[in-house]
Amino acid sequence: MTAPSRIPWQAKFLGLALIWGSSFLLMKYGLRALEPAQIAGLRIVGGALTLLLLLRLGGGSLPQGARTWGHLFVGAIFLTSLPFTLFALGETRVSSALAGIGNSITPVSMVVFGLLLLPSERLTRVKLVAVLLGFIGVLVISEPWNDVGRPDPLGFAIVLVAGACYGLGWPYVRRTLAHADLGGLAQPTALLLCGTAQMLVVELAFWLLHRGTMRLPWSVHADASGHDAWVALVATLVLGVVGTGLAYMLQFDVVRDAGTVVSSTVTYLIPVVSVVLGVLVLGERIGPMQLLGFALVLGAALLVGRPAAGWASLLRRG
Repeated sequence: MTAPSRIPWQAKFLGLALIWGSSFLLMKYGLRALEPAQIAGLRIVGGALTLLLLLRLGGGSLPQGARTWGHLFVGAIFLTSLPFTLFALGETRVSSALAGIGNSITPVSMVVFGLLLLPSERLTRVKLVAVLLGFIGVLVISEPWNDVGRPDPLGFAIVLVAGACYGLGWPYVRRTLAHADLGGLAQPTALLLCGTAQMLVVELAFWLLHRGTMRLPWSVHADASGHDAWVALVATLVLGVVGTGLAYMLQFDVVRDAGTVVSSTVTYLIPVVSVVLGVLVLGERIGPMQLLGFALVLGAALLVGRPAAGWASLLRRG
């Protein structure tokens, strides 16, 4: 029998929100000396090694079967390698606070993709209102009517796609692996291992295309100072080990102690943390339209989670 944890689930819940919310700040530091693909690769490798260790210590095992691993490989594209790369890429053009706001589109996108991939899902009036409200919020944030002072449209679009990747990935995993034995940390560990394999290919391809400016696949920016290089590497390793590896352990603890519905509400706190950290630590500025749009998107996310969050508690953050 597993000994009960002495740490209350409320503390773990708060820690989870702070960890995932700070991931956007850490990516911004990583960009001081690393490319987006390098940040995503190091993050996934760090998270995979951490979860492998935790899995072995807990006596767990990885999933079995080529078909299961095939579906996990596809799921890893939308739950690890693609969103992690896109969030870092988007932050080359927009603030970390705005990237966190873009991540809040995930619950709304899960409604859309869930309707397409899951036959059991139905479009209720609440879900329709949430999707429309989220769409309006995105329009308000992007300010297409304003030529001056609006967020970079391409950068914001990139982080929106990154957040929507989670909304596609989890319905796909739920549909294809609903009957597979993926208890405990087996599923996130397997997803990160698949993501590691994918990012090795991406890293190699990126290096081959930039051999003129990169001596090795893990080389830092040529114009980065020694201090920036160390800050970038440490931030990215923390992002992998803590923000991707240990965060999963905390999430599973919260699910066991408080249930999936309570656990899923951490989704609503993540962008709040990213905005606060971006403003206080990096001195980023958020305009009134962005705050209004964020409130609309957050309201849409709350509507989505109101009936029954269920599997939405397994959402993967920035």
